Amino acid sequence: MSILIDRSKRVLVQGITGREGQARARLMKEYGTQVVAGVTPGKGGKDVDGVPVFDTIRQAWDECGPIDVSVLFIPAPVVKTAALDSIEGGIGLLVIVPDRVPIYDVLEIAEAARAAGTRFVGPNTLGVISPGKAVLGMIGGQAASARSWFIQGPVGIASRSGGITSSMAYYLAQEGIGATTLIHVGGDVVVGLPLPEVAKLFQTDPETKAMVMFGEIGGSQEERVADLVEAGEVTKPIIAFIGGKAAKSGTRFSHAGAIIEGGRGTHEGKVRRLREVGVTVVEAFGELPRVTKAVLKEHGILP
Repeated sequence: MSILIDRSKRVLVQGITGREGQARARLMKEYGTQVVAGVTPGKGGKDVDGVPVFDTIRQAWDECGPIDVSVLFIPAPVVKTAALDSIEGGIGLLVIVPDRVPIYDVLEIAEAARAAGTRFVGPNTLGVISPGKAVLGMIGGQAASARSWFIQGPVGIASRSGGITSSMAYYLAQEGIGATTLIHVGGDVVVGLPLPEVAKLFQTDPETKAMVMFGEIGGSQEERVADLVEAGEVTKPIIAFIGGKAAKSGTRFSHAGAIIEGGRGTHEGKVRRLREVGVTVVEAFGELPRVTKAVLKEHGILP
């Protein structure tokens, strides 16, 4: 099993006729994702690598049948309109790849998604991949590299950094540790599925036995994961690395959401809080594979 994506999910690509949309739709198809339709207003009637293109979500649904997921590769200023169309169209999961989506637009998307019972990943995300099954977005870059880098296994991987998402899975695979699902939650201040929500999804997934998490300064996602552990809502082992140790107040660390403000969201505070509740936090990124293997053996997940 995996969270969010598998071979059965029927996927639509919004912006499929653009350069990124075409390239990433090809990645998804070649990896095994069931890409059934694309939408680009004004381009209906065309096709991209055999995927039919429609002008609207409704047309795609009517012609191709029910759609489970929409992946958005469109300019940031029109993300809100496209996302609301998908939500109103009954699509249950959105993967919003673009960065620089205005925060008030994201808040409107979040409110509409909440009211409709829809989930969304991002904005500013590389997406989601379930190794050996399917990919949403652009993780892996190409199907061949995604197949060679990532292997199936018992660990759920979640990260606030796109590059680190892939790196964690790659280096864990070198140690023979595979993953159920990799998810880049997105680098913006407001995201649809932050780390604590992902942790809850991994908790309910029977094939995910442990979680490896990359956090960073800014916000409270990591502290909220610690709250879930303390409350007994997440009981599976978590191994974490927190980036941004050298950053000072007022410094942004790579992403819009990674900024220390008024002493909140510090590296020290996040590490302390996670360790208080029993999360294993490594001091250096390179320690993750070795420590993860040790924790998995300690819990009987690996022999």
